[in-house]
Amino acid sequence: FKLPSDSFKYLGWCDIEEHDVRGNQLRCPRVREGPSEEELFFRREEHTLKKRKQVTDTEKWEKRMQENWENCAELNLSFQDLGDLYQLENFKRILRRLIRVEKLWLVDNSLTDLSAIRLPRCRELNVNKNHFTSFKQLPKIPQIQHLSLAENNIMTLSGISDFRHAPLESLILKRNPCEFQERYRQLVFSSLPNLKMLDGIPKLPEDCSPPEIRFFYKMCTIL
Repeated sequence: FKLPSDSFKYLGWCDIEEHDVRGNQLRCPRVREGPSEEELFFRREEHTLKKRKQVTDTEKWEKRMQENWENCAELNLSFQDLGDLYQLENFKRILRRLIRVEKLWLVDNSLTDLSAIRLPRCRELNVNKNHFTSFKQLPKIPQIQHLSLAENNIMTLSGISDFRHAPLESLILKRNPCEFQERYRQLVFSSLPNLKMLDGIPKLPEDCSPPEIRFFYKMCTIL
């Protein structure tokens, strides 16, 4: 049975008339695009489509101003269910506009690569439960202080030194394959001099010893 709200379930809040809610007033907005017209046809959900009309440049600008992503300081974009390419592209379009965001949650979005995204003011980023395999796939976050990467698929610590000059104080890598690397904690702390806490545990004296360095050399005996 159709619900009264069925005709709105794939609409963004900007498409609903007669309100003035801006993007920076929302804490957990759903920003993914709805299914394509073709997909809705095969689902037999054509009734959910809003009647198309010619969108003027003025209306496009008004929608951009209403989204107001540039002024978001704290935002939760988790659990977006980005099942199609057009949804992922719209998601990244919004991320590129978050030039002032300081706290951002992107949990469980099946993300694999955000290296083209820059978040210049972000101090706290949570990307738990995604599909990152390398530190190189993270967005550019020069001001990061707290970074959570739990439950991804990061195999090695390669690329972690890119955060060496960032003010990173807390890092969570729980349930990543790299956690089982030999001398894991020492390697992380030696790569990140500003780090104070790893996986919820403060820096310990034994974490400060430098990683073991093995020298290979030939020995010559003089008689």
